[in-house]
Amino acid sequence: MAVVPKGQAHVFWQAVHSGAVKAGKEFNITIEWNGPANEVEYSQQIEIVENFINRHVDGIMLAPSERKAMVGVIDKASKAGIPVVIFDSGADTENYASFVATDNYAGGVLAAKRMGELLHGKGQVAVIATIPGGASTLAREAGFEETLAKEFPEIKVVAKQFGMADYARSLQVTEDILTANPGLNGLFASNESSSVGAAQALKARSLVGKLPLVGFDASPALQEDLKNGVFDSLVVQNPYKMGYEGVKAMSEIFAGRKPARHIDSGVALVKKDDLSKPDVQALLNPPLVF
Repeated sequence: MAVVPKGQAHVFWQAVHSGAVKAGKEFNITIEWNGPANEVEYSQQIEIVENFINRHVDGIMLAPSERKAMVGVIDKASKAGIPVVIFDSGADTENYASFVATDNYAGGVLAAKRMGELLHGKGQVAVIATIPGGASTLAREAGFEETLAKEFPEIKVVAKQFGMADYARSLQVTEDILTANPGLNGLFASNESSSVGAAQALKARSLVGKLPLVGFDASPALQEDLKNGVFDSLVVQNPYKMGYEGVKAMSEIFAGRKPARHIDSGVALVKKDDLSKPDVQALLNPPLVF
C-alpha cells in the first residue's frame, strides 16, 4: 500500500511514517512512502497519488494537502477499485473507507482554554495560522477562535496570518504581528512550522516568559523550547498512532472487513511540568524506525 503524507520536512511526518511501518510489519503489508517535500506542493502530491493509481497499488493512505484539490485523485482511486484511507486532514469527498485523525477542533479548544486561564479572561491575542485550505489546521484555528469568543469574550483575536507551513515565513509573519500589535498579550501557533517560527520571533525579541505562547505539535526543538519556557504549553497529537491506525484500517479492508469510518488518534495539552511523566514521554518521543 502507498502512504502519501502532506510533506516530509517536519518531524510529525517522520513519526507517521514510523507508525505506518510498525503496522505494516505487524499486518504483513508492504509500505511505500512518498510525498512532496513541502506541504504547499499540491500539484506534486496529486502527481504522486496519480502514479500510485496507475501502478494499481492495493491501497492508498493519504493526508490531503488541500481539502478541495485532492478530491479528484481520491475519487479516481476509488473508481479504480483502490481503497483509500484518509489521515490527518479531511477532503471534500465521501469516497474513502476510513478517516484517521486528531480531533483538531478539540485541540484548538484546549489551546483556547489554556490561553483564557493564562490571561485571566482578558486581553489581545494573535494566531500564527498554517495554510488556507488545510482542513486540519483550519479546524484548530476555528476551535481556538470560537472557544475564545464563546467562553472568554474579553479576549480578542486582533491578528491572524498564515505562515504557509514554512519556518521562515512563520517567523516573518510573527515579527510583523508583533510590530503591528505592541499591546499583544498572547500567541497561538497552529502547527509545527508556525510554532517554530513564533518561538524564534519571541527569542529574537527577548519576549520569552513575557508573552505567553501556546503551540501545536511536539518536535524535539519544540519540546526543548517548552522546557526552556519559550512555550507555556503545546497541544500534542499522536502521529505515530495515526500512521499505525491508518495501516491497521487498511489491513481490515484487505481482510474483507469494514473499518471504523472515523478513528480518533488523540490530542493532549502538555505543559513544562508534564515532560517528566512516562506517558507524556511515550507520546512525545515515539520510536522512529523505518
